[in-house]
Amino acid sequence: MIDAVLTGIQNAVNQVKIDPYWELTAFVGEAVFGGRFILQWIMSEKKKQSYIPDFFWYMSIVGSMILLAYFVHKQSLAMIIAFSLQILIYGRNLHLIKRTPKPAVEQADKKHWGIDESNQGDKK
Repeated sequence: MIDAVLTGIQNAVNQVKIDPYWELTAFVGEAVFGGRFILQWIMSEKKKQSYIPDFFWYMSIVGSMILLAYFVHKQSLAMIIAFSLQILIYGRNLHLIKRTPKPAVEQADKKHWGIDESNQGDKK
């Protein structure tokens, strides 16, 4: 019985034509998209509370864009729609984050990490 199942799976895999470049694209997209949760976990552990850093949303957008390209190539309408909507939602989250004044704790975090935003608007 198990041999029959394994043979069936092997036959199905052998029939699939794989383009290694597009499969690599999908793996990279999934690594970026999934990596955002590792980032969130590490930052939450560091802060000793649940925390979603801004970079989580950038990783969400980049991973979604890579996976969107993959699903456009695969012509998967359901996934194209899903990732297109996700990109809009993640972009909106970033827009809201940028509009919201940062609490003193996040400002202290930026000092700790050496991030200087004081002269970002001075560049001409």
